[in-house]
Amino acid sequence: MTSSILPLLEQAIASRLHLFDPQHETAFRLFNGFSEGCPDLVLDVYGSTLVIHDYIDNPVQSLSTIQEIVSHLQSSLDWLRAGILKTRNGKTQEEKRGSLIFGEKPDARINEYGIWYAVKLTMNRDASFYLDTRELRKWLAENMQGKSVLNTFAYTGSLGVAAMAGGAAHVVQTDLNRQFLNLAKDSYALNGFPIRKSDFIAQDFFPAIARFKSTKQLFDCVIIDPPFFSATSKGKVDLVNESARLINKVRPLVKDGGQLIAINNALYVSGQEYMQTLESLCRDGYLSIRELIPVPEDLVGYKVVDKPITDPSPFNHPTKIAVLDMKRR
Repeated sequence: MTSSILPLLEQAIASRLHLFDPQHETAFRLFNGFSEGCPDLVLDVYGSTLVIHDYIDNPVQSLSTIQEIVSHLQSSLDWLRAGILKTRNGKTQEEKRGSLIFGEKPDARINEYGIWYAVKLTMNRDASFYLDTRELRKWLAENMQGKSVLNTFAYTGSLGVAAMAGGAAHVVQTDLNRQFLNLAKDSYALNGFPIRKSDFIAQDFFPAIARFKSTKQLFDCVIIDPPFFSATSKGKVDLVNESARLINKVRPLVKDGGQLIAINNALYVSGQEYMQTLESLCRDGYLSIRELIPVPEDLVGYKVVDKPITDPSPFNHPTKIAVLDMKRR
């Protein structure tokens, strides 16, 4: 890794100036090294906190470059109050989850489209809040008025929070990890939403879905945003080979006239492959593709130098988001 990253970084910042808010409360990708010329580094901003993701195989090799980046950004973006370095190939879990490299306290909340989200930037290897689903959160806030919503694989619940902000009548969030759901509750508190314990279900996806089916509970909208691979004693998630199977698992829970939002973030699944999967599910006439939700341009990259491993088109990013309309027999 060389210091030639600085011109690339300046170019990235210039392309994103319109994302800088005066209060420095929002979150966005400052530099996408994967597509903008330095595949070992990604820089995100959460409020006034810089989060550096270092993906290099040998982290020692990137230390001088990271120091140069930090020095440059502290000077050029003097509103940054804290910085976190997450080292994907670090030796310890603390290095992977991230450690503070400047400042005293990272931001604990961000504001997106007028909605507050709690963040805990060193809770996990990512930053506890997925930037690539920003436009989906906007869609949910605009389309869930009076609706019932089930958010599966909810993680820290941002999609459910957006639905609540849009006036959803009832939102159920389910995830295997209770710690993640507790952060969702913090987001509810930030926005003044009522917190009902029964709406936060810490349980494996497969028995949770089976329970909803056994009680014949239906929802106006079901969201399925699984990891690309996961296996527990209850079942396996494999977005490369079995995305249709997962969609079919939740399909019976969607009301007639409702929506099923299916997300596939597997890098090795092309956009055409995923579209073929969705189109095959729609052949019986009970599902139809309503729209594809784009990933924000700051996540895709403005001056794209390197293309994704597989072609995501007709989606604009390997995080492939589709809204499906549901008819029931």
